[in-house]
Amino acid sequence: MTDRIRRAVDENIRRPVDEKGIANVGREPDHITDPVDPVPVVNIANALTVFRIILVPVFLVALFIDDGESTLWRSIATAVFALAALTDRYDGHLARERGLITDFGKMADPIADKALIGGALVGLSVLGILPWWVTAVIIARELWVTALRFWVLRHKVIPASRGGKLKTLLQSLAIGMYLLPFGSGWQIAAGVVMGLALVVTVYTGLDYTWQAIRVRADAGAKRAGAEQDGADGTAGKASGDAGSAVSEHGTTSPRRAVRGTGAGR
Repeated sequence: MTDRIRRAVDENIRRPVDEKGIANVGREPDHITDPVDPVPVVNIANALTVFRIILVPVFLVALFIDDGESTLWRSIATAVFALAALTDRYDGHLARERGLITDFGKMADPIADKALIGGALVGLSVLGILPWWVTAVIIARELWVTALRFWVLRHKVIPASRGGKLKTLLQSLAIGMYLLPFGSGWQIAAGVVMGLALVVTVYTGLDYTWQAIRVRADAGAKRAGAEQDGADGTAGKASGDAGSAVSEHGTTSPRRAVRGTGAGR
């Protein structure tokens, strides 16, 4: 009788349980949850990112034809740059909206952005349209921020800020204005926009530096606290072990003390 009851209990434990916690006696589960499929690397968001990278050399070739003096090719270069900038706007949006975020996209997207902006700045400076020091400041900032990302990568990923997005927008707008083959008045307006972009670029670089320093400081404080807790735990255990040893070996029980007194008599 006891064995029969034990077998019945075991069978009931093995039966599947539904969402309400009730055993599904005598029936199979309504559905089996399939494992989540990994996001494929080949998707529309990554395709736009790769397309933007391909457009960079196309843009530079069009920009340098006839040393940048051809109105037609300058216009073509502007159109290619604008198309590449639009892909930068939509690839990230599609990746987030459709759940197409991949490790390849995380790596390739910032590379494509820096290649496009950096290539355009260098191209404009080579043609004498944009001062070299402006190009140097912006590229140095991008390299510095990239180094900071690696510095704090294992502690925290610092998300892109609104200032960073404004920086990219102003840089792209200023570059597009410089590319258009218009008169000197247009170039002055482009210089004003680039000046604003430069201010935001430097400010966001300093802000990112401050955030990275705070992340490292917080990580160091947490590590020091964990080490201190471990040291306190070890010291407490050692103290407890020492107390136990004294109780076992160094303390004479009252009964033994009485016997010892009697023997002395």
